[in-house]
Amino acid sequence: MKAEKIKLKRVLSVMTQYFLCILGSFLYALAVSFFVTPLKFAAGGVTGLGILVNYAFPVISTGMFVFAANVPLFLISWKKFGFRFIARTVFATALVSVFIDLLALLGEKYGWFFQGEEKLVGAIFGGIIAGAGLGIVFLGGATTGGLDILARLLKLKFPHFSVGRLILICDFAVVLLSGFVYKSVESILYSIIIVFLSSLAVDYIVAGKDHSKLLFILTDSYEEVTRDIISVCSRGVSVIPAKGGYTGQDKKLLMCVVRTHEVARVRGVVAKYDENPFIIITDSSEVLGQGFKSHNETL
Repeated sequence: MKAEKIKLKRVLSVMTQYFLCILGSFLYALAVSFFVTPLKFAAGGVTGLGILVNYAFPVISTGMFVFAANVPLFLISWKKFGFRFIARTVFATALVSVFIDLLALLGEKYGWFFQGEEKLVGAIFGGIIAGAGLGIVFLGGATTGGLDILARLLKLKFPHFSVGRLILICDFAVVLLSGFVYKSVESILYSIIIVFLSSLAVDYIVAGKDHSKLLFILTDSYEEVTRDIISVCSRGVSVIPAKGGYTGQDKKLLMCVVRTHEVARVRGVVAKYDENPFIIITDSSEVLGQGFKSHNETL
C-alpha cells in the first residue's frame, strides 16, 4: 500500500511538472506573438533572435528557428544534465516553438494581437506575461533551452565563469541588434523594458521577491546529490557533519545557495535520488561570494 502511494505521488508530481511546462510555454508564446512581435520589439535570447530572423527572412518562422537553434544544445547537454531535465526542456522548447507559430497564424487570420497605439502598455504586459511563463516553466523543472543551456555548458568547462553575466550580455546584444533590424532606437528602449520586466516576473513567480534562496538538504544520497548540484546546477555545496537527535545516527547535511529560478532544479536533483528527503528552503537577504554579489559591491 505504501509503495502504491509513493508511486502515485511520483506520477502526480511528473504530471504536475509537465502541466506547468505546458502552461508556462503557452503564456510565454502568447507574450511573444501577441505583444512583442507585432510591436516590433525583441525578447532576449534565442527567441528574440528568432523574432529578428523572421522579420528579415519571413520564410523562416520564429518557432522553427527557436527549435532548430536548440537541437545542437540538446544533443551536447543531455548526458551532462540528466535525461529528466533535458526531456522536460525539449518538451517545453517544442511547445514554445509550436505555440509561437500557431498563435502567429491565428493572429494574422483573426487579428488577435495587440493593436493599440500605446507601445509602453504592450512592452509592460509583454514583459510581465513572458516572465510569468518562463517562471512557470522553471517551476516545472525545465527551461526553454537557448542561452540557459549554453551558459551552463560553459560553466562546466570554466568554473569561474558567470552564467548570469553571459545571459545578460547576450540578451542585450539581441536587444541592440533589434535596433539595426527594425531601424529604430525606440525598439531598443522598449525591448530593454521587456527584458527587465521579464526578469523581475521570473523571480516573483519562482520564489518570491528575494533573488536567492538558502537550502538545507538532509538525504542518505548526499554524495550523488552533491555531485549533481555542482554539475547540473553549477552551484557549490557545503557538506556539514550532523547527527539525528532521535536516532543518534551520523548524517551529512548539505547547504547551498541558489538563484530563485534554480530552486525547482535543485529539488528535481534531490528527488532523482531520494523519494523522502528533508529540505529546508529559506530566504537569503544578501549573499556575497562567487556566483552572487561581489564583496567589493558592499564597500
